[in-house]
Amino acid sequence: MAGDDGLPSLGRVKITDLIPSEGLPSDSYKLSVSTLSQSFAQYSAAVIQFPAGDGALLRSGLDSACLYFQQREAYPSADMIHTNDSREWCKTSGYYADPQLWQETYDYRPGLTPIEPSNAMELPPGGLPDIFGLLGKAARGVLDAMSYYLNLRSSPFTEILDNVPLRSREVSSSVLSVCCHARPSFHGAQHHNLTTQDDGQLMMFHDHDHQVDKSLISVVKSDKAGLHVRDFHGRWFLVDGDLGPQEAVVYPGLALYQATAGYVNPALHRTEINNIPGNMYGRCSLVFKLMPKSMTSLSCSEMRAAGHGVEAQFQIPVPVDDFMQRSHPTDQLFNRNTFQSFSFPTAQDGPWINEMLVQDL
Repeated sequence: MAGDDGLPSLGRVKITDLIPSEGLPSDSYKLSVSTLSQSFAQYSAAVIQFPAGDGALLRSGLDSACLYFQQREAYPSADMIHTNDSREWCKTSGYYADPQLWQETYDYRPGLTPIEPSNAMELPPGGLPDIFGLLGKAARGVLDAMSYYLNLRSSPFTEILDNVPLRSREVSSSVLSVCCHARPSFHGAQHHNLTTQDDGQLMMFHDHDHQVDKSLISVVKSDKAGLHVRDFHGRWFLVDGDLGPQEAVVYPGLALYQATAGYVNPALHRTEINNIPGNMYGRCSLVFKLMPKSMTSLSCSEMRAAGHGVEAQFQIPVPVDDFMQRSHPTDQLFNRNTFQSFSFPTAQDGPWINEMLVQDL
């Protein structure tokens, strides 16, 4: 998968082409899976395209998010100041702020009703249930596509995912985070780093700018460009600079890295903020994280069953709750010298895979 056969730019796939059907896979499905998986290997991210009607839903959600954060106070109360407490990873709901990251967040988690510190019901941004369903379905489609690419059985992660729909009294492990970076009227710490890009442009990032999601799959839609991801060669590049209204960025997280024995590297990402202070609202994003259930374990048994080698560090199943509370140094995650190479069972499929690898999508 490396070398001249690589994708010349970030892969783009239609979410409708990732919907599997009974029987043999269609050419469009195989092409989309190959593009997605190779884009993950080279760039740690890809772009998914929704139908036009879904683009309108995402746009209205972002507009509602901007208005929601604009009416928040400049100085949140102490009850709403949260740092990254891994012990609460599956319990967050409602509004909270992290001044160190100059970021505000509203977490929508089905099954939990957020309450303000004054015990008043909080009025959330609009459209969150529909957006949660849309992005959640897309994330599961991407996860199933990667399972096909790795030659795993159908839906191998079902046991660690939430029920669809949730059963009575169940709380979602997955979460839709509505985020606002660098709102001018929000007084955060505003500590920044200046970085020079390859083209000589000076970019501004937070001091705590390198982040890795602990999700299986993350889907991000923002109202302004500024999301940078590190590629296979260690170079940072902008992934959302030319997105259409119905497009979003998708990338793998640490849980998928663990569950696939390191064959799918997680995305290391950071957010640019140098173009934000000049506008009224900051940079608003919808971030869906497909998460494993807390009472399950991340096991590589499916990888072994498919014939993949599993290194010693992945041999023992890891309880999800322990995994989420554990620190994961990023320098230990990106140490593979070559792309992992997998092949589809192509005996009856013909030469389609060689042709698709050279297409400029």
